Amino acid sequence: EETGSDLGLGYVLEKRPDLFSPRDLILVPDASGLDGAMIEVTEKSILWLRFQVSGKQCHASRPDKGSNAARASAHIIVALDEIRERFDRVDPLFGKNPVSTFEPTKREANVPNVNTIPGEDVFYMDARVLPGYPLEEVLSAAREIVQPVARKMGVSVDVSVVQKAQAPLPTPVDAPIVQALKRALAHVYKIEGKPMGIGGGTVAALFRRRGLPAAVWSRTEGTAHAPDERCRIEYMAGDACVMAHLMMQED
Repeated sequence: EETGSDLGLGYVLEKRPDLFSPRDLILVPDASGLDGAMIEVTEKSILWLRFQVSGKQCHASRPDKGSNAARASAHIIVALDEIRERFDRVDPLFGKNPVSTFEPTKREANVPNVNTIPGEDVFYMDARVLPGYPLEEVLSAAREIVQPVARKMGVSVDVSVVQKAQAPLPTPVDAPIVQALKRALAHVYKIEGKPMGIGGGTVAALFRRRGLPAAVWSRTEGTAHAPDERCRIEYMAGDACVMAHLMMQED
């Protein structure tokens, strides 16, 4: 899943599409929340970008002899905040995070010592883009924004794609899997299921791209990618009851 699932579910869907039908109840036991009320029916597009900033290495006491790629990266990262203004639509379906997000994340090591100005600096951006924005437009905007800064700082910048996944159409809220989940949650957990969207990516997107309605649900503590990531046994037991309820419902 962390690399797009091309060799997982993507491979299965490509080689054996006959295994799945639009009449199937497709449940991906992934994102939800403490109370388990959220039924995920849509996801943001995913775009991971790599920015390679190339300047000229030199001794730190003689910056006039080089072009500091680390300083240029800092200016470029700040300049990229402009991309939020270009793609600023709000979608209430995504709850507390109803906008596209563009976050600088990983940074590769440059020089090993303090007294050297780096001639190359590499950083990454994780963009989660609301459905409806073509990712090619986001990529084009990122490349456009960085170039004036690069020229001003005396460096060059190469922007490349690490991962790109355009969001498919949402699963309809009246789809059989969504309605069946709502009935199961009402019976097992005594709660009302709420169709919503998330910024993270799941394999449900692969089903949706093929016109197969899929819902994402499980009861979690919201500790994904955090220290002490975990799942409670009591939640797993309750989730098993929900899945059993799904299978016992009449067609």
